[in-house]
Amino acid sequence: MKRGKRYAEAAKNVDRSVQYEAADAIALVKKTAVAKFDETIEAHIRTGCDGRHADQQIRGAVVLPHGTGKVVRILVFAKGAKADEAEAAGANYVGAEELIPKIQNEGWLDFDVVVATPDMMGVVGRLGRILGPKGLMPNPKAGTVTMDITKAINDIKAGKIEYRLDKTNIIHVPIGKASFTEDKLADNFQTLMDAIIKARPSALKGTFLKSVTLTSTMGPGVKLNVAKLLS
Repeated sequence: MKRGKRYAEAAKNVDRSVQYEAADAIALVKKTAVAKFDETIEAHIRTGCDGRHADQQIRGAVVLPHGTGKVVRILVFAKGAKADEAEAAGANYVGAEELIPKIQNEGWLDFDVVVATPDMMGVVGRLGRILGPKGLMPNPKAGTVTMDITKAINDIKAGKIEYRLDKTNIIHVPIGKASFTEDKLADNFQTLMDAIIKARPSALKGTFLKSVTLTSTMGPGVKLNVAKLLS
């Protein structure tokens, strides 16, 4: 993959042979985020899990103390009083069956998170093929299938992120923006890692965290010292 001059210059700051401590990695990722927009800082966590086995799956959510820096658009599937509650709590879009053709036929996907009351999951399930691959399917473990709509919306607006294994058993999550202070990024990263370490499947034998890399949207990856993260 061909990279631009800006990336090449930024990459010179990163020693590929070194596994950095978290604070140094965060400082380095901020330094190498030189794009003309406020880049997202992401953590990429390669695990020793085998997601093909149900007892080695990892999926959950955590509220980052300083948020992600992104304005999140929330769609809620609910009816009656719960729909009114969703609107009052600040959901961007609220609806029921009438949204199915809009998403299925018109390709409408102007939202970042989907929340649903349990009674609406039969309806939402019809969108599985569209929402599933995009990581948008509501899930009880992530707190997005719930009767407590207000709490779900408040948590998401406060910086709640969902983490899950992809097909290669890697977890990809944002921990903030390049404009955040190092302290805020460090707080968010530590909160995320505490949740991931706690989520280690009991069925897993062998190494859980194989590698942890921090990167900005356009910048080079910075590898962390996993042993230090676990100590």
